[in-house]
Amino acid sequence: MTTAPDAAGEASAMLIDEVGSLAARVVGNVETVIAGKREAITAALTVVLAEGHLLIEDVPGVGKTMLAKALARSLGSSISRIQFTPDLLPSDVTGVSVFDQASRRFEFKRGPVFANIVIGDEINRASPKTQAALLECMEERQVTADGTTYLLELPFTVIATQNPVEMEGTYPLPEAQRDRFMARVSMGYPASADELAMLSTRETSSPLDRLEQVVEVEQLRRMIAAVQHVFTSQPVKEYAVELARATRDDRQLRLGASPRATLQLIRAAKAHAAMHGRDFVLPDDVDALAVPVLAHRLVPTSRAVGTHDRDSGPLIDAIVRRIVADTPVPVGSARRN
Repeated sequence: MTTAPDAAGEASAMLIDEVGSLAARVVGNVETVIAGKREAITAALTVVLAEGHLLIEDVPGVGKTMLAKALARSLGSSISRIQFTPDLLPSDVTGVSVFDQASRRFEFKRGPVFANIVIGDEINRASPKTQAALLECMEERQVTADGTTYLLELPFTVIATQNPVEMEGTYPLPEAQRDRFMARVSMGYPASADELAMLSTRETSSPLDRLEQVVEVEQLRRMIAAVQHVFTSQPVKEYAVELARATRDDRQLRLGASPRATLQLIRAAKAHAAMHGRDFVLPDDVDALAVPVLAHRLVPTSRAVGTHDRDSGPLIDAIVRRIVADTPVPVGSARRN
């Protein structure tokens, strides 16, 4: 038995130029809260428009949760926040069946996962059993409880945060779950000027309190529909496949990109193209998203870890950039310099 969502009407696509214009307004709006992080903000919006899920991985206090909240408020979507802790149960995420004395039957009480944007704060603090409760939601956009399937209202995006430094009391995300996140981004520390400005603007109130909604949820659905119709040529598809296959054959990696990664790379590239006002994908779009979409899925060999120069940046990111540089671009296309 399947229960349909309350509101999930068919959305007609909007013009690509309008998608680009609205996307720019959303990015600018979020930047009033998260200054100097346009790349991370753009990647987050790209994931939402591509109907994927985002993992924000960085040290505490750099604005991971703030970014997720600011993006959700800008998009006018329903929001829920789950604080992942070791004692969190799967039913705390998806919902639970409760016996109603009046009707003499069990009724399903929906959990916080029933929202357009679900913020999973410090997801690696929950047990693997609770983390697994999100797998069906993220992949199939549904929750199954007591033999009944409840469809999640679209659009549906999970934005999870985690601290990669503090390991005590955490449960690292298994590769199968990391693979379900379309992209992973890091915030990084702010520039000195941005940090100084933050001290002046946040002394008495949070900038989230002044943040205005830019896009209605129905407009967001139309933007997503427009992204789905962005054209991807056969050579660009072959290029994405070659990048994925190169990760599987690379001597520095013991686990390469999955076919799901290839599919999500193309979906993200279509969103990236639409945000830049194009109704077709270029190899440049694939290149721009190769690191955030592929890097968190890859596992290096112990030898690669031992010989890596940490001053050159994260090992996996460096490997992906090398693979992108070494993979021939389709004829007639050019990479950004």
